[in-house]
Amino acid sequence: MKLNANFQNLQQSYLFVTIAKKVAAYLEANPGADLIKMGIGDVTLPLSPAVIEAMHKASDEMGKKETFRGYSPDSNGYPFLRKAIAGYYHSFGVKADPSEVFVGDGAKSDVGNIVDLFDRENTVLIPDPVYPVYVDTNVMSGRKLLYLDAKEENGFLPLPDPGVSADIIYLCSPNNPTGAVYNREQLKVWVDYARKNGAVLLFDAAYESFVTEKELPRSIFEIEGARECAIEFCSLSKTAGFTGMRCGYTVIPKELQFGGVSVAALWERRQGCKFNGVSYITQRAAEAVFTPEGLAEVKKTLSYYQENARVMAEALKEMGIWFTGGVNSPYLWMRCPGHLGSWEFFDRLLGEAQVVGTPGEGFGKNGEGYFRLTAFGDQEKTKEAMERMKRMLK
Repeated sequence: MKLNANFQNLQQSYLFVTIAKKVAAYLEANPGADLIKMGIGDVTLPLSPAVIEAMHKASDEMGKKETFRGYSPDSNGYPFLRKAIAGYYHSFGVKADPSEVFVGDGAKSDVGNIVDLFDRENTVLIPDPVYPVYVDTNVMSGRKLLYLDAKEENGFLPLPDPGVSADIIYLCSPNNPTGAVYNREQLKVWVDYARKNGAVLLFDAAYESFVTEKELPRSIFEIEGARECAIEFCSLSKTAGFTGMRCGYTVIPKELQFGGVSVAALWERRQGCKFNGVSYITQRAAEAVFTPEGLAEVKKTLSYYQENARVMAEALKEMGIWFTGGVNSPYLWMRCPGHLGSWEFFDRLLGEAQVVGTPGEGFGKNGEGYFRLTAFGDQEKTKEAMERMKRMLK
């Protein structure tokens, strides 16, 4: 028996596990420390009333023989939710059929699992810095990785190199970790590149609900030609606070085919084999997000986090620190002050200000010297964290 040797090529610890260990060690040495966590992108506000009401109703149904549900009849999602998600896309002018929508337990899972459909000989193009899951899932499979430099000089929004050929391309916009957002013209360059190379474009739109400027795209399918080359992943974690509920969706257009084989059909077969579907109660809760009441309530929650981002952005401007994000994104990607390294700044911020962020180096070599903050915290604590940072850097 042999183990998968590719696992030996992974980093020894997942980024956020490393951070958690550092924080635990600090608290052990400093019991009672008043830490403010602005590192992992977890939400802090409760689920909206419409969602809770839907969950209660669904729970009651599960308690009666007449309305009890066991295994889902379709691992791709209940028709009521697939229809609601397609309707959501239609609300901002994007074509989507319910049959093209696949409900999953979060964008992270689907982004990681989608590579099951692709040959291990395919070359993967990934921007650096990058969400670690894109890298790790392909390292596990033994694929060749090519990195595209995202830097301050290009606003952390790199465009393809015509001289480089790839089969699988990852993009995230609004970006995690940098908060940068591609415009339509830039995404059209990527779509054209993918089509020219016969590649698949894996587009992570987990933060699309934070886009407020109408000229910026919320979906890759707003771009002409994307339905022939792209798969889109989205999540209710940040849109509606479902980090603990686990529900997201992947959109695979009918037009997406390679060698005459439908990618959607392969995904449906894969899910049927390895996935039993998201719970009925969770799917009813998700359906409520897309009702008029749910969307209005979610908008209020998003406004709360957007105000946090504004406060953080104003503080960084006041301190003269360069950053991206904070607008159209819940993340702020700042240059570490005083030419400090990412982990150096992490340690100093933790030790002197009792504030936890995420070292940019953990997202790739181009993240060295940068730092990520999230806007998902409590408003008063967010204000306090930025005041602590100001005092620390005086």
